[in-house]
This record gives sequence, C-alpha cells and structure tokens, in this order.
Amino acid sequence: MHYSVALNITTKKLHDRIEHLLSLADVAVNGRRPWDIRVHNDNFYHTVMQCGSLGLGESYMAGWWDVPQVDEFICRVLKANLQNKVISVWDFLYYLQALLMNQQCVKRSYTVGEKHYDIGNDLYERMLDKRMIYSCAFWKNAATLDKAQEAKLDMVCRKLELKPGMRILDIGCGWGGMAQFAAKNYGVEIVGITISREQLALARQRCAGLPVEIRLQDYRTLDEPFDRILSLGMFEHVGYKNYRVYMEKVSCLLKEDGLFLLHTIGSNTSQKTTDSWIQKYIFPNSMLPSAKQITAAIEGLFVLEDWHAFGADYDKTLMCWYDNFQSNWHDLKKKYDERFFRMWKYYLLSCAGSFRARNNQLWQIVLSPQGIPGGYRAHYK
Repeated sequence: MHYSVALNITTKKLHDRIEHLLSLADVAVNGRRPWDIRVHNDNFYHTVMQCGSLGLGESYMAGWWDVPQVDEFICRVLKANLQNKVISVWDFLYYLQALLMNQQCVKRSYTVGEKHYDIGNDLYERMLDKRMIYSCAFWKNAATLDKAQEAKLDMVCRKLELKPGMRILDIGCGWGGMAQFAAKNYGVEIVGITISREQLALARQRCAGLPVEIRLQDYRTLDEPFDRILSLGMFEHVGYKNYRVYMEKVSCLLKEDGLFLLHTIGSNTSQKTTDSWIQKYIFPNSMLPSAKQITAAIEGLFVLEDWHAFGADYDKTLMCWYDNFQSNWHDLKKKYDERFFRMWKYYLLSCAGSFRARNNQLWQIVLSPQGIPGGYRAHYK
C-alpha cells in the first residue's frame, strides 16, 4: 500500500475515534455550537491520541484547533470523563517520576517560582485584582473581582480571629496582598514567605511602611513561633510526599492557642501527579491534594475546626482573570508572543471549565493544635 494512502487511512481512523469520544461529551468536530471544536490541522488527531492532555494543549498552542468557548469545551470533556479514556505515555512517565523522586524537595521547590511566578509582574498586575491576589475570590456578596477578593481576605482574617499585636505567618505570600490587608485592617505583624524573586521585590515595595517582613524562603527552613498561620493557594506546590512534613512544620511553628487556615484547590480523588500539560507549561511539580490526603496529613497534629468549600467561585474568578488578560493583551503583546497568548488563554479557560465541571474543588480549612474551648464559630455564614 502506498505510504500516503496508509497515512490517510490512519488519519481517518484517528478522526473517527476522536469524533466518537467527543460525541460522548456532546462535542462535535467542526460543529457550529460554542463548545464544538474546529480542526485546522489533521496532525491534531494523532497528537491527541498519542499524548492525551499534553497533546490537546500543545496542539491548541500550535493553532491546530480552535473553539469559541474553551472553558465550556473543557467542562464537557471532564464531565464525560474523557481524560481517563486517553492515557498517554507522558502520563505514565510523569507518574513514574513522581513515584521515584521528591519533586518538591527544598532544592526543587523554587522551580515553580522561576517558571511561573517570575514570568513578569506586568502580566499579573494586568490580570489580577488591585491587590494582586492569585487565589480564588469569594463571590457570595460581591459584584466585582476587587470586592470578591477583599471579601475573601476579610473572611480569612475573621476565621483566624486576628487581634492587634498578633504575629502572623503567611506561607506563600504572593505579591503581599494578604499581608498588606491584614496589617492595615487588623493591626497584626506579618512574616510572608515566597519562592519567587519577582514576588519578593514587588511585595516588599507594596508593603513598605507596614509591620510586614517578606522573605525568599522555603517553609521547611522556618523555626520561630507564630500566633496564627495562613496559606492561600500554596499547598498545591507541596506534593504528596511532603504533606505530612508540611503539617508537622506548621504544628511546630504554631503556638498552642493558635489557629491555622489552609486555602487550597482540592482533587476529588487522591493523586500523585497533575495534568501533564499543566505540569509542563504552567505549574511544574504541582499537585492537587484530596480530602483524604489532607486529613491523613493532619492526623494527630491538629483538630479540624472548620471545612468550607466554595469551588464554584473559582470558575467566576478565572473568567475575570481571563477577561482582564484579554483586555490588556494590547499592552502585554509587546513582551509576550502569540504562542504565549494561546497558552495562557488555554490555561485560564481550561481551569475555569474544570471548576465548572466540579472536577476541581476549593477548600478553606481551619485547624487548631488542641481544639477551641467551647467550639469554633464559623465566620462566613
């Protein structure tokens, strides 16, 4: 058989296979609905079948396919559980690597800072709210991103029952938005740690004149007491091999009458790796914890006082970030190319679709070393 004929037959088989899989999610190839994909390059079919999620994202970055609403397309794919119907060699390799190595050891912990958070403060300034909070907002009584993030920060402070003069640790302080808010509004002293040099510089600038100290430091190297500890959107970088180590360190740093608030994205199932495309292009060495993994890590160390789930709010937060990113692209494109635009668009919208499908969760968990006398009162109802 002539090579070109054989190639055409193979492509047709792959086309039919993918068309069938997508039909299970009510997605059509070259259809007319906002979640139907338009294929521009037949290499798309082979790449997706061979590389799974990694191939889907890379082929989008290459412009081999488009869809009017990436978020809704991904939502439907995840609801139909298609991600488990195409397992690639890359998925196996990432899994094997996670088993054999501690990818989030102290030496490697700064990798995500260099690869993601150090991309450029200009990008995040234009994408996030005015305080540059890079974690899920709380939309219950808010109409704008700024107000929703302010509501989240205030809720965190109330959950921690902050009082003037307290010394607070912010693990993964980002650009200092939480530290700045708590110092200004609750009269506390903050130590914030980050693994990003770009975050460090801007956080110090934004918190100048406040009782806030920002450090470039891994959490495992801390050794000093705190009245309260919080972590907003950092636990996703800890890794399953370090969950217990993380909780033991927090336990050692927290005073006996203290409180610890953990704000993290969560997975419905226990995993040892993350999505292969996210791993390669967005958050290297990242991993979403399950409820089971978190409770196992805190057993014997903390009393679970409160578990607050509001994952649906992350869909709206991500869509706001995308709108900001897109509306500011005319300035950002002077520094970032078209491939970056498609990568970042795919990142934000595919994550929004994942939360919309309830494939990912968002939890705020309040823990105490010995239990609050008389019980803990929830501060968000």
